[in-house]
Amino acid sequence: MGLQIAIAGAGLAGRLFAWALSRAGHAVQVFEAGPGPEPRFDGQGAAAFTAAGMLSPLAELDRAEAEVAALGWRSLQLWPQVCEALGVRSCLQTQGSLLLAHRQDLGAAERVLARLGEHPELGRAQSLSEAELQDLEPSLLRGPRAWLLPGEGLIHPPGLMAALQDQSPDVRWHWQSPVDALHAGELQLSSGARVAADWAIDCRGLGARPQVAGLRGVRGEVVHLSLSGHGLQRPLRLLHPRHRIYLVPRTPDSLVLGASEIESEDRSPVSLQSAVELMAAAHSVLPALAEARITRLDVNLRPALPDHRPLSLAEPGLLRLNGLYRHGWLLAPALVQQLLLHCGLASLAAHKESCTAPT
Repeated sequence: MGLQIAIAGAGLAGRLFAWALSRAGHAVQVFEAGPGPEPRFDGQGAAAFTAAGMLSPLAELDRAEAEVAALGWRSLQLWPQVCEALGVRSCLQTQGSLLLAHRQDLGAAERVLARLGEHPELGRAQSLSEAELQDLEPSLLRGPRAWLLPGEGLIHPPGLMAALQDQSPDVRWHWQSPVDALHAGELQLSSGARVAADWAIDCRGLGARPQVAGLRGVRGEVVHLSLSGHGLQRPLRLLHPRHRIYLVPRTPDSLVLGASEIESEDRSPVSLQSAVELMAAAHSVLPALAEARITRLDVNLRPALPDHRPLSLAEPGLLRLNGLYRHGWLLAPALVQQLLLHCGLASLAAHKESCTAPT
Protein backbone atom coordinates (compact mmCIF):
# COMPACT_ATOMS: atom_id res chain seq x y z
CA MET A 1 0.00 0.00 0.00
CA GLY A 2 1.25 3.48 -0.86
CA LEU A 3 2.33 5.94 1.80
CA GLN A 4 1.42 9.58 2.33
CA ILE A 5 4.39 11.80 1.32
CA ALA A 6 4.62 15.56 1.91
CA ILE A 7 7.48 17.42 0.19
CA ALA A 8 8.56 20.99 0.93
CA GLY A 9 10.14 22.64 -2.12
CA ALA A 10 9.60 22.18 -5.86
CA GLY A 11 13.16 22.70 -7.05
CA LEU A 12 15.15 19.95 -8.72
CA ALA A 13 15.42 17.66 -5.68
CA GLY A 14 11.77 18.15 -4.76
CA ARG A 15 10.64 17.29 -8.29
CA LEU A 16 12.88 14.23 -8.48
CA PHE A 17 11.49 12.96 -5.17
CA ALA A 18 7.91 13.66 -6.25
CA TRP A 19 8.31 11.94 -9.62
CA ALA A 20 10.01 8.82 -8.23
CA LEU A 21 7.66 8.44 -5.26
CA SER A 22 4.49 8.91 -7.32
CA ARG A 23 5.73 6.29 -9.81
CA ALA A 24 6.23 3.92 -6.88
CA GLY A 25 2.55 4.27 -5.95
CA HIS A 26 2.77 6.69 -3.04
CA ALA A 27 0.38 9.61 -2.54
CA VAL A 28 2.56 12.71 -2.95
CA GLN A 29 1.91 16.37 -2.18
CA VAL A 30 4.43 19.15 -2.87
CA PHE A 31 4.28 22.53 -1.11
CA GLU A 32 6.20 25.38 -2.76
CA ALA A 33 6.53 29.07 -1.86
CA GLY A 34 6.75 30.17 -5.50
CA PRO A 35 3.73 31.13 -7.62
CA GLY A 36 3.90 28.25 -10.12
CA PRO A 37 6.01 25.61 -11.86
CA GLU A 38 7.51 27.85 -14.55
CA PRO A 39 10.95 29.51 -14.31
CA ARG A 40 10.90 33.09 -13.05
CA PHE A 41 14.38 34.38 -13.97
CA ASP A 42 14.10 37.17 -11.42
CA GLY A 43 16.61 35.87 -8.92
CA GLN A 44 13.84 34.55 -6.68
CA GLY A 45 12.93 31.18 -8.17
CA ALA A 46 14.55 27.75 -7.97
CA ALA A 47 18.31 27.88 -8.54
CA ALA A 48 17.97 24.82 -10.80
CA PHE A 49 16.41 26.99 -13.53
CA THR A 50 19.39 29.37 -13.57
CA ALA A 51 22.04 26.64 -13.75
CA ALA A 52 23.86 26.01 -17.02
CA GLY A 53 23.45 22.26 -16.53
CA MET A 54 27.08 21.10 -16.80
CA LEU A 55 27.63 17.52 -15.64
CA SER A 56 31.35 17.61 -14.89
CA PRO A 57 32.39 15.34 -12.01
CA LEU A 58 36.06 15.19 -13.00
CA ALA A 59 36.35 18.93 -13.59
CA GLU A 60 34.82 19.61 -10.17
CA LEU A 61 37.85 17.98 -8.52
CA ASP A 62 39.50 21.35 -9.09
CA ARG A 63 37.60 22.73 -6.10
CA ALA A 64 35.58 19.88 -4.62
CA GLU A 65 36.21 16.69 -2.69
CA ALA A 66 36.54 13.28 -4.36
CA GLU A 67 33.16 12.39 -2.82
CA VAL A 68 31.50 14.99 -5.06
CA ALA A 69 33.07 13.50 -8.21
CA ALA A 70 32.06 9.96 -7.22
CA LEU A 71 28.46 11.05 -6.63
CA GLY A 72 28.57 12.91 -9.93
CA TRP A 73 29.48 9.74 -11.84
CA ARG A 74 26.59 7.96 -10.15
CA SER A 75 24.26 10.72 -11.31
CA LEU A 76 25.63 10.45 -14.85
CA GLN A 77 24.59 6.80 -14.82
CA LEU A 78 21.13 7.68 -13.48
CA TRP A 79 20.34 10.61 -15.77
CA PRO A 80 19.95 8.53 -18.98
CA GLN A 81 17.40 6.31 -17.25
CA VAL A 82 15.51 9.27 -15.83
CA CYS A 83 15.46 11.09 -19.18
CA GLU A 84 14.38 7.93 -21.00
CA ALA A 85 11.50 7.38 -18.57
CA LEU A 86 10.44 11.02 -18.94
CA GLY A 87 10.64 10.88 -22.74
CA VAL A 88 13.20 13.70 -22.94
CA ARG A 89 16.38 11.85 -23.88
CA SER A 90 17.37 14.81 -26.10
CA CYS A 91 17.80 16.92 -22.94
CA LEU A 92 20.97 14.99 -22.06
CA GLN A 93 24.34 14.90 -23.83
CA THR A 94 27.39 12.94 -22.66
CA GLN A 95 30.01 13.39 -25.39
CA GLY A 96 32.54 14.69 -22.89
CA SER A 97 33.57 18.21 -21.95
CA LEU A 98 36.65 20.30 -22.69
CA LEU A 99 39.20 22.19 -20.64
CA LEU A 100 40.92 25.03 -22.50
CA ALA A 101 43.78 27.33 -21.54
CA HIS A 102 45.54 30.12 -23.38
CA ARG A 103 49.30 29.79 -23.52
CA GLN A 104 49.83 32.58 -20.98
CA ASP A 105 47.58 30.74 -18.51
CA LEU A 106 49.23 27.33 -18.70
CA GLY A 107 50.55 27.66 -15.15
CA ALA A 108 47.03 27.89 -13.79
CA ALA A 109 45.95 25.05 -16.05
CA GLU A 110 48.73 22.74 -14.86
CA ARG A 111 47.75 23.33 -11.25
CA VAL A 112 44.17 22.36 -12.04
CA LEU A 113 45.26 19.27 -13.97
CA ALA A 114 47.48 18.23 -11.09
CA ARG A 115 44.50 18.31 -8.72
CA LEU A 116 42.41 16.32 -11.18
CA GLY A 117 45.22 13.77 -11.46
CA GLU A 118 45.21 13.04 -7.72
CA HIS A 119 42.24 10.69 -8.20
CA PRO A 120 42.84 8.64 -11.37
CA GLU A 121 40.07 6.24 -10.34
CA LEU A 122 37.61 9.08 -11.03
CA GLY A 123 38.80 9.66 -14.59
CA ARG A 124 41.63 11.27 -16.51
CA ALA A 125 41.91 14.36 -18.66
CA GLN A 126 43.11 13.49 -22.18
CA SER A 127 45.47 16.01 -23.77
CA LEU A 128 44.40 17.03 -27.28
CA SER A 129 46.62 18.21 -30.10
CA GLU A 130 45.52 21.25 -32.08
CA ALA A 131 44.40 18.96 -34.90
CA GLU A 132 42.41 16.73 -32.53
CA LEU A 133 40.69 19.76 -31.01
CA GLN A 134 39.77 21.05 -34.45
CA ASP A 135 38.32 17.66 -35.37
CA LEU A 136 36.15 17.69 -32.24
CA GLU A 137 35.20 21.39 -32.23
CA PRO A 138 35.95 23.16 -35.53
CA SER A 139 34.37 26.41 -34.31
CA LEU A 140 36.97 26.95 -31.58
CA LEU A 141 39.97 29.20 -32.01
CA ARG A 142 43.25 27.55 -32.94
CA GLY A 143 45.98 28.01 -30.36
CA PRO A 144 44.65 27.28 -26.83
CA ARG A 145 45.77 24.07 -25.14
CA ALA A 146 42.93 21.62 -24.71
CA TRP A 147 42.02 18.51 -22.75
CA LEU A 148 39.03 16.20 -23.18
CA LEU A 149 37.17 14.88 -20.12
CA PRO A 150 35.44 11.73 -21.41
CA GLY A 151 31.95 10.89 -20.21
CA GLU A 152 31.12 14.34 -18.92
CA GLY A 153 28.30 16.28 -20.50
CA LEU A 154 25.37 18.61 -20.05
CA ILE A 155 21.68 18.62 -19.36
CA HIS A 156 18.88 21.06 -20.25
CA PRO A 157 17.56 22.40 -16.92
CA PRO A 158 14.30 24.06 -18.05
CA GLY A 159 13.34 21.02 -20.13
CA LEU A 160 14.00 18.55 -17.32
CA MET A 161 12.29 20.69 -14.68
CA ALA A 162 9.17 20.91 -16.86
CA ALA A 163 9.21 17.19 -17.65
CA LEU A 164 9.53 16.19 -13.98
CA GLN A 165 6.46 18.24 -13.17
CA ASP A 166 4.43 17.33 -16.28
CA GLN A 167 5.17 13.60 -15.95
CA SER A 168 3.95 13.49 -12.35
CA PRO A 169 0.20 13.81 -12.98
CA ASP A 170 -0.80 12.12 -9.73
CA VAL A 171 1.18 14.55 -7.59
CA ARG A 172 -0.75 17.34 -5.88
CA TRP A 173 1.19 20.57 -6.33
CA HIS A 174 0.47 23.40 -3.87
CA TRP A 175 1.94 26.68 -5.15
CA GLN A 176 2.24 29.82 -3.03
CA SER A 177 2.35 27.53 0.01
CA PRO A 178 5.59 28.24 1.90
CA VAL A 179 6.62 25.82 4.64
CA ASP A 180 7.95 27.20 7.93
CA ALA A 181 9.16 23.95 9.48
CA LEU A 182 9.34 20.19 9.00
CA HIS A 183 9.35 17.46 11.59
CA ALA A 184 9.02 13.71 11.33
CA GLY A 185 5.70 13.06 9.62
CA GLU A 186 4.59 16.69 9.51
CA LEU A 187 4.88 19.96 7.61
CA GLN A 188 4.00 23.28 9.22
CA LEU A 189 2.85 25.82 6.61
CA SER A 190 3.29 29.58 6.93
CA SER A 191 -0.49 29.84 6.95
CA GLY A 192 -0.51 27.96 10.26
CA ALA A 193 -1.92 24.77 8.76
CA ARG A 194 -0.24 21.45 9.50
CA VAL A 195 0.07 18.62 6.99
CA ALA A 196 0.44 15.12 8.37
CA ALA A 197 2.21 12.42 6.36
CA ASP A 198 4.06 9.15 6.74
CA TRP A 199 7.18 10.90 5.44
CA ALA A 200 8.06 14.61 5.32
CA ILE A 201 10.81 15.61 2.86
CA ASP A 202 12.66 18.93 3.14
CA CYS A 203 14.01 20.30 -0.17
CA ARG A 204 13.46 24.01 0.52
CA GLY A 205 16.96 25.26 -0.30
CA LEU A 206 17.52 28.61 1.40
CA GLY A 207 13.99 28.46 2.78
CA ALA A 208 15.24 25.84 5.26
CA ARG A 209 17.64 28.19 7.05
CA PRO A 210 15.65 28.26 10.30
CA GLN A 211 16.24 24.50 10.60
CA VAL A 212 19.62 24.04 8.86
CA ALA A 213 22.47 25.74 10.71
CA GLY A 214 25.07 27.50 8.58
CA LEU A 215 23.05 27.48 5.36
CA ARG A 216 23.81 30.50 3.18
CA GLY A 217 23.31 31.74 -0.38
CA VAL A 218 26.20 32.04 -2.87
CA ARG A 219 25.52 34.38 -5.77
CA GLY A 220 25.92 33.12 -9.32
CA GLU A 221 25.60 35.09 -12.57
CA VAL A 222 25.05 33.72 -16.08
CA VAL A 223 24.69 35.17 -19.56
CA HIS A 224 22.32 33.66 -22.14
CA LEU A 225 23.43 34.12 -25.74
CA SER A 226 21.77 33.58 -29.10
CA LEU A 227 23.96 32.74 -32.10
CA SER A 228 22.58 30.80 -35.03
CA GLY A 229 24.77 27.85 -35.95
CA HIS A 230 27.45 28.55 -33.32
CA GLY A 231 28.85 25.07 -33.89
CA LEU A 232 29.92 24.23 -30.34
CA GLN A 233 29.07 20.60 -29.50
CA ARG A 234 30.46 20.16 -26.00
CA PRO A 235 30.52 22.24 -22.83
CA LEU A 236 33.89 23.80 -22.11
CA ARG A 237 35.74 25.44 -19.24
CA LEU A 238 38.36 28.08 -19.85
CA LEU A 239 41.07 27.83 -17.20
CA HIS A 240 42.05 31.31 -16.09
CA PRO A 241 44.01 32.58 -13.06
CA ARG A 242 40.92 34.32 -11.66
CA HIS A 243 37.93 32.49 -13.15
CA ARG A 244 36.76 29.06 -14.24
CA ILE A 245 34.61 30.27 -17.10
CA TYR A 246 32.20 27.77 -18.64
CA LEU A 247 30.42 27.93 -21.98
CA VAL A 248 27.57 25.50 -22.54
CA PRO A 249 25.75 24.90 -25.85
CA ARG A 250 22.07 24.81 -24.88
CA THR A 251 20.74 24.39 -28.45
CA PRO A 252 22.34 24.72 -31.92
CA ASP A 253 21.46 28.41 -31.74
CA SER A 254 21.93 29.28 -28.06
CA LEU A 255 24.58 29.09 -25.35
CA VAL A 256 24.90 29.76 -21.62
CA LEU A 257 27.98 31.46 -20.23
CA GLY A 258 28.96 31.73 -16.59
CA ALA A 259 31.64 31.49 -13.93
CA SER A 260 30.91 33.93 -11.16
CA GLU A 261 30.82 32.64 -7.61
CA ILE A 262 30.32 35.53 -5.23
CA GLU A 263 30.02 35.29 -1.44
CA SER A 264 26.98 37.49 -1.33
CA GLU A 265 23.23 37.11 -0.99
CA ASP A 266 22.61 40.09 -3.24
CA ARG A 267 19.91 39.23 -5.78
CA SER A 268 20.28 42.42 -7.83
CA PRO A 269 20.98 42.24 -11.61
CA VAL A 270 24.29 41.07 -13.10
CA SER A 271 27.15 43.53 -12.66
CA LEU A 272 28.83 45.17 -15.64
CA GLN A 273 32.23 43.80 -14.57
CA SER A 274 31.01 40.20 -14.48
CA ALA A 275 29.23 40.47 -17.82
CA VAL A 276 32.19 42.07 -19.60
CA GLU A 277 34.76 39.63 -18.19
CA LEU A 278 32.66 36.58 -18.96
CA MET A 279 31.86 37.60 -22.52
CA ALA A 280 35.39 38.72 -23.35
CA ALA A 281 36.83 35.44 -22.09
CA ALA A 282 34.34 33.35 -24.04
CA HIS A 283 34.95 35.36 -27.21
CA SER A 284 38.69 34.66 -26.84
CA VAL A 285 38.11 30.95 -27.61
CA LEU A 286 34.97 31.10 -29.77
CA PRO A 287 35.43 34.03 -32.19
CA ALA A 288 31.93 33.68 -33.68
CA LEU A 289 30.53 35.03 -30.39
CA ALA A 290 31.31 38.51 -31.70
CA GLU A 291 27.94 38.29 -33.49
CA ALA A 292 26.02 36.71 -30.61
CA ARG A 293 23.06 38.50 -29.09
CA ILE A 294 22.53 38.72 -25.32
CA THR A 295 19.07 37.36 -24.59
CA ARG A 296 19.14 37.34 -20.79
CA LEU A 297 21.39 38.11 -17.84
CA ASP A 298 20.42 35.88 -14.94
CA VAL A 299 21.22 35.84 -11.21
CA ASN A 300 20.38 33.41 -8.45
CA LEU A 301 21.61 32.17 -5.07
CA ARG A 302 22.89 28.64 -4.58
CA PRO A 303 22.23 27.08 -1.15
CA ALA A 304 25.56 26.14 0.45
CA LEU A 305 26.88 24.95 3.80
CA PRO A 306 30.21 26.07 5.30
CA ASP A 307 32.08 22.98 4.04
CA HIS A 308 30.37 23.14 0.60
CA ARG A 309 29.23 19.55 1.04
CA PRO A 310 25.58 18.53 0.68
CA LEU A 311 23.36 17.78 3.63
CA SER A 312 21.68 14.39 3.17
CA LEU A 313 19.79 13.25 6.24
CA ALA A 314 17.39 10.37 6.86
CA GLU A 315 15.56 9.63 10.09
CA PRO A 316 12.22 7.93 10.70
CA GLY A 317 9.51 9.94 8.97
CA LEU A 318 11.85 12.70 7.77
CA LEU A 319 14.31 13.26 4.91
CA ARG A 320 16.38 16.39 4.31
CA LEU A 321 18.42 17.24 1.22
CA ASN A 322 20.07 20.64 0.97
CA GLY A 323 23.32 22.54 0.43
CA LEU A 324 23.99 21.26 -3.08
CA TYR A 325 25.85 24.51 -3.81
CA ARG A 326 26.81 24.72 -7.50
CA HIS A 327 26.46 20.95 -7.91
CA GLY A 328 22.68 20.63 -8.00
CA TRP A 329 22.28 18.96 -11.38
CA LEU A 330 25.44 16.92 -10.85
CA LEU A 331 24.54 15.52 -7.42
CA ALA A 332 20.74 15.53 -7.07
CA PRO A 333 19.97 12.17 -8.76
CA ALA A 334 22.61 10.26 -6.79
CA LEU A 335 21.61 11.81 -3.46
CA VAL A 336 17.87 11.38 -4.05
CA GLN A 337 18.52 7.77 -5.04
CA GLN A 338 20.57 7.14 -1.90
CA LEU A 339 17.83 8.46 0.38
CA LEU A 340 15.03 6.62 -1.43
CA LEU A 341 16.85 3.30 -1.35
CA HIS A 342 17.95 3.77 2.26
CA CYS A 343 14.33 4.18 3.33
CA GLY A 344 12.94 1.58 0.91
CA LEU A 345 10.52 4.10 -0.60
CA ALA A 346 11.31 4.07 -4.35
CA SER A 347 14.11 4.16 -6.91
CA LEU A 348 15.14 6.47 -9.73
CA ALA A 349 16.91 3.68 -11.61
CA ALA A 350 15.82 0.51 -13.33
CA HIS A 351 18.88 -1.25 -11.93
CA LYS A 352 21.60 -0.65 -9.37
CA GLU A 353 24.17 1.90 -10.48
CA SER A 354 27.89 2.00 -9.77
CA CYS A 355 30.25 4.96 -9.67
CA THR A 356 32.71 3.82 -12.35
CA ALA A 357 34.21 6.69 -14.33
CA PRO A 358 34.88 6.42 -18.09
CA THR A 359 38.42 5.56 -19.08
